[in-house]
Amino acid sequence: MTLAMSPALSRTLNALGLLGVCAVLAVAFFDQLVFGDLPCPLCLLQRAGFVGAGVGLALNVRFGPRPSHYAMMMLAAAVGCAVSVRQMLLHIAPGDPGFGDPLLGLHFYTWATIVFIAIILGGALMMLFDSQFTFDITPPAWSGLALAAVIFALLMALGNGVSTVLECAGGLCPDNPTTYQLLEDGTLKSLFGR
Repeated sequence: MTLAMSPALSRTLNALGLLGVCAVLAVAFFDQLVFGDLPCPLCLLQRAGFVGAGVGLALNVRFGPRPSHYAMMMLAAAVGCAVSVRQMLLHIAPGDPGFGDPLLGLHFYTWATIVFIAIILGGALMMLFDSQFTFDITPPAWSGLALAAVIFALLMALGNGVSTVLECAGGLCPDNPTTYQLLEDGTLKSLFGR
């Protein structure tokens, strides 16, 4: 028995999933910029996991659904989930306040674990629909939703990448960051002669 799903519907669902991943990155980035809650090294790895999952979704949106794209998405989510679980275990001791401010009662790394598990389950569920895999060599036309999702994903990946370089100054990121090292140590000023 083959479950039916058109490639167009699959691309739409993947675009919505990509917007969901972008929303997660946007909330974390908003918290960082507005509330000054700089991400720790494990937080940065979790963001990289979301970007990796987003790449798999974006490939499905642009080139049509493929098992390899879903695999990339689910592997990135599995790695991100392992990192977020590691961070939860670091703060499991009674009386440990955790890292960063909680959002709706849970820390970002706990939310990340939940979202990564949802990505893995969603990808597995999507792979049940064999009819979406047409393997046409012609990329599908861009829909407005697909284009918006991919552009938003690129902006979130670029913004988080630039932020990480500013925070870590091209070296090891501090365990408990409080400033953007590249801006504080004068490296950026010396590059531009100011």
